[in-house]
Amino acid sequence: MKSCILKNAKDDNLNFLIKHNIETLNKILDYNLKHRLLLFRISSGFILFASHSINEIPWATKYKKELLSVGDKIKKYRIRVSMHPGQYTTLSSPNEEIVKRAIEDLKYQTQVLDSMGLDSSNKVILHIGGRYDDKRETMDRFIVEYEKLPQNIKNRLVIENDDKIYTVEDVLYISKKTGIPLIFDYFHHVLNHAGEDLNWESALMKCRKTWGKKDGVQKVHYSQQAKDKRRGSHSLTISLPEFIEFYNSLPRPIDVMLEVKDKNISAIKCIYAVENKGTH
Repeated sequence: MKSCILKNAKDDNLNFLIKHNIETLNKILDYNLKHRLLLFRISSGFILFASHSINEIPWATKYKKELLSVGDKIKKYRIRVSMHPGQYTTLSSPNEEIVKRAIEDLKYQTQVLDSMGLDSSNKVILHIGGRYDDKRETMDRFIVEYEKLPQNIKNRLVIENDDKIYTVEDVLYISKKTGIPLIFDYFHHVLNHAGEDLNWESALMKCRKTWGKKDGVQKVHYSQQAKDKRRGSHSLTISLPEFIEFYNSLPRPIDVMLEVKDKNISAIKCIYAVENKGTH
């Protein structure tokens, strides 16, 4: 994927980069299919500055044919894609301007998946955000803002437990109020369970119950601690013995997305290890 800085976000350059990124996504999907990687997170910057006023290109209509073509490939080969806004996209902020920008970002990322003609099992994944003055008040504020969202965003939005503030029990509280499905993040749960039961299998099963038929198969995130790095840093590569132990304890069916520095290399390694029962 290619990007540019704001001062270079002129129409000609944006059109060039949008076309390039659509073509690149097609190539990535071809690579993934060759290696049987059927989960993929599309870059948040796929359509550059799409939620910024500087981009006035009607990209969803101008590139409708190209986007639907990508979507057809995704559907044909049963690939599952997602998008994941950055840490500054938060509905829980007490700052109305920040919430407004977050909603614009969610509209854009939802529109990407809608423009590809994909069903609601292809998700937009969101963190709750900061703690601010009062954690419970912040969660309630998130719920209020969620309820105001357009239905097409609600159809795709999922939330996850994070590594510092919002535990599995916290996001379960939000899910019970809203019906939002929960991504269970294994590593985040290990790092942040705030006195709750550390048994990750139990936490995962609680999250599993939040997934409905329209949401598709339950999805989880898996990562490992990087050696000699700050607590919470993702490892360069996946250690197979630890992964296989995790994988063998999972309910089925389930989708596992790795969050790891070497990306596709670890994903392919884990696929081979699972097929060979962890012996290679």
